[in-house]
Amino acid sequence: MRTIDLRGRSLQTAELLAVVPRAAEARAEALHVAAGIVEDVRERGELALREQAERFDRVTGHAVRVPAAHIEEAVASLTAEVRAALEEAIRRVREASVAQVPAPRVTELGPGARVTQRWQPVTRVGVYVPGGKAVYPSSVVMNVVPAQIAGVQAVALASPPQHNQGGRVHPTILAAAGLLGVDEVYAMGGAGAIGALAHGVGSLGLEPVDVVTGPGNNFVAAAKRAVAGVVGTDSEAGATEILIVADDTADARLVAYDLVSQAEHDEQASAVLVTTSPSLADAVAAEVERVAAATRHSERVAVALAGEQSAIVLVDDEAAAEAFSNAYAPEHLELHIADASASAARYTNAGAVFVGSYAPVSLGDYLAGSNHVLPTGGQARYAAGLGAHTFLRPQQVIEYDRDALAGVHEGIVALAQAEALPAHGEAVAARFAADAQSRTP
Repeated sequence: MRTIDLRGRSLQTAELLAVVPRAAEARAEALHVAAGIVEDVRERGELALREQAERFDRVTGHAVRVPAAHIEEAVASLTAEVRAALEEAIRRVREASVAQVPAPRVTELGPGARVTQRWQPVTRVGVYVPGGKAVYPSSVVMNVVPAQIAGVQAVALASPPQHNQGGRVHPTILAAAGLLGVDEVYAMGGAGAIGALAHGVGSLGLEPVDVVTGPGNNFVAAAKRAVAGVVGTDSEAGATEILIVADDTADARLVAYDLVSQAEHDEQASAVLVTTSPSLADAVAAEVERVAAATRHSERVAVALAGEQSAIVLVDDEAAAEAFSNAYAPEHLELHIADASASAARYTNAGAVFVGSYAPVSLGDYLAGSNHVLPTGGQARYAAGLGAHTFLRPQQVIEYDRDALAGVHEGIVALAQAEALPAHGEAVAARFAADAQSRTP
């Protein structure tokens, strides 16, 4: 991992944004490629999806729409241990997601004047579950459960066909879908799957969805940007990121394990340590080298850690660490600092904040009850992670009776005239014209 030494420098937000480690060129290239793939699916539908499956997944002749029997077989083949873990994850995410659904609220602005704020679920959702370098049944849970809690009527799930599974979606992903009652599943991956969910594919019986969600690599994240405006999307949950803020009270070994745990996702994964302690930085660097060499996906981890998106950052004090973290706006933020609970409130820009040495990102990936589909690429400065709220639209219902409208009649006319939109005022005045005529001698 490279080192970025910011000690002795006082940087403003724009300057911090310029020095944070990002794989900017990779993201730009992904957007260009993904947009072309999405457009190909929009124009050629299933034919494009099959060509993409052959090109990217080495799969031909597969059932793109997954038969119900495949889902049933997958559920039946689950080991008791994995099934119990999935069911517990479902229970925890359900419980946490319920808290994300706002209750309707009625505001009485005066006699006969009422505005109701209500939250309406979208009708149909497309969920993307990655399946390239790893298997993500947990992402099925994280996407589907909040949609169900929100009241979404239909969920279509897409995941890449697997060469080593005869072109089927990975059975553990299918099993997770089956446990949640999802029976509309498609074996299609990457940017093409996002395009198919957004635009629909008639030959497959795939109707367009209202919202597309789910994590993936940078191409999946870029594809969401390409379909934005056609459908709603969650934040761009692209290649994973972890930023750890640590001081000299931190355990270098645990910090190293947590950095490596996220680097194993993908060669484009970002692993960043921000610390005030040069001695800790050296210790973590040594531990990362040891841990990375011993892990199963050591080659992938080595590429991610050596990339421009990963670094050890040295800063003068905790205030500088906070400023750097808030500028970076990581997907996952871990705090390995003294009195982490008291400091957590100052770290405002992060997809999720993991406080203390016993709250690793791995906990959030599986069984914390929080959602692991989170914004990447700095979007946590303005975007939220996935939740029931992702599938809800705030809607206002306005109810005014005659007397209530009369009470604001003159104000509406005055504002309409001020905006040079007199017909607006005339539309209100017309409702009282009959009364004025009846009072005319």
